[in-house]
Amino acid sequence: MRLDEAIAGFLTAVEYEYGYSPHTIAAYRRDLRDLAAFVVADEAGAAPGSADVQVLDLELLRAWLWQRQQRGLAPSTLARNVATAKSFGGWLEQRRLVPGNPASRLRAPKRESPLPRVLSEDQLQRILDRAAARARSGDPAELRDRAVLELLYATALRVSELCGLRLDGIDLRERTVRVLGKGGKERVVPLGAPAAGAVGDYLGRGRSPLAARAERASPPVLFLGNDGGPLADHAVYRLVSRELEQEPGSGPRGPHTLRHSAATHLLNGGADLRVVQEMLGHASLGSTQVYTHVSTERLAETYRRAHPRA
Repeated sequence: MRLDEAIAGFLTAVEYEYGYSPHTIAAYRRDLRDLAAFVVADEAGAAPGSADVQVLDLELLRAWLWQRQQRGLAPSTLARNVATAKSFGGWLEQRRLVPGNPASRLRAPKRESPLPRVLSEDQLQRILDRAAARARSGDPAELRDRAVLELLYATALRVSELCGLRLDGIDLRERTVRVLGKGGKERVVPLGAPAAGAVGDYLGRGRSPLAARAERASPPVLFLGNDGGPLADHAVYRLVSRELEQEPGSGPRGPHTLRHSAATHLLNGGADLRVVQEMLGHASLGSTQVYTHVSTERLAETYRRAHPRA
C-alpha cells in the first residue's frame, strides 16, 4: 500500500474508531505529512506519500527524527513525533501492512517539565471584574465572553470541552456541567455561583441575539460565535490572550493558563488531589501532580522571601 493511502486510513481510524480529539488528529496529520515528505526527499519528482509503506523501518524513522532534531525542534515536539510514529506503526502492523511495528524501538527524548504559568487569585479577580464591567452594556458578545471566562476558571475545562458544551449539558439549578472529554469520556463538573450567574445572564440576554445572526438553525451548543455558529477554539484563545496581556507575568497566554490556575487554587485551598484529578478529566494521577509542584514551589518561594533564617 502507498504511504499516503495508509496515512489516510490511519487518520480515519483514529477519528472514527478511536475517538481521538481534533487536536490529536491534527498533530498526527502534521507529523505524518512531514514523514512522507522526508521519505521521498531524495527522489526527484516523487510526490510525498508515493512510496510503499514497506520502506518504513527503524533506521529511516531514526533518520527522520534526527533531521527534525537538527531543525531545532523542542524535545516535547520530538516526543510527540515518536508517539505518532509508534501509533502509526502499530496500526500498520495490526492490519498486516508491515511485518512488525517499525517504531517499536524508538525512544523519545527526555521532555523538559517547566511549571505551568499560574495566575494569582487577585489577577483572576481583576480579569473577571473587567469582563463583568463590559457585560453591563448588555452587548451579547460581552455577556458571552464574561460567561466563558467565568466558566473556564470555575470548572478548569479544556477549551475544546468548553466549545463543545451542549445546552442540555448545563444545569444551573444544580450548578453542574456535563463535559465530553478526551476519548469520549463524560464527566460532571461543579461550578460556583458567580459562574452560574454569568452563564444564566448570557442565556437570558445574550445567546438568542447571537443565534439570530446565524444563516441556519442555531446549533445546540451553549456558546455561539458572533456569526451565530458554534464558538471556535481560536476565538476563546484570542479572548483569554487579550486579558492575560494586561496582567504581569511571563509564560503562555492561552485558556490553559486558567485551567492551571483553577487547579492550583483548588489544591492551595485544601482540595483532595484525586478530586482535582476527576474534575480535570485526567486519566492518570501523575498528570495532576504537576499542580502540587506549583504549590510547593510557591510555598518555597514565599518561605525564602519571608523567613528570617531561610
